[in-house]
Amino acid sequence: MYQPVPPLGEEKESLHIALERHRQVVRWKVSGLSDEELRRPMTPSGLTLLGLVKHLGAVEFGWFCHTFGRPCEPLPFDEDDPEADMKASDDESTADIMAFYDRACAAADEAIEALPIDAQGQAWFGETVSMRWVLIHMVEEVARHAGQIDLMREHIDGLVGDHDRP
Repeated sequence: MYQPVPPLGEEKESLHIALERHRQVVRWKVSGLSDEELRRPMTPSGLTLLGLVKHLGAVEFGWFCHTFGRPCEPLPFDEDDPEADMKASDDESTADIMAFYDRACAAADEAIEALPIDAQGQAWFGETVSMRWVLIHMVEEVARHAGQIDLMREHIDGLVGDHDRP
């Protein structure tokens, strides 16, 4: 359900709601499509809707869990294939990838709720970052990919907009 960012909300609450709004766009935009449509390469590089969802799950787990030393599932990164996290393999079902994304968002939400906004963690590239920085980064990351997903969905069946309107 669409929830606007409160105009006078607290910082962490506002960032968390902004993040959740973009997550909802992602879920809505991939809903109702066939497995074939979700796996259809939509760009010359082979980007797919399902691959973007897989990537978003990986970065949710990575930034909110791995960075702050919280429980994390194995991430689909591969030194031999820098794009592995953006590819849905034949042995991964749509349901598997959507469940991975949902578990990643739930784990991220737990970290957001448990840690103060100025909590510090170790980024994958070695730098110390705060929960504030991660929240801002992830709002940007998810919004960027939600925009890509929006355009890809419009090319498939014409669906436009940023949220389901009753």
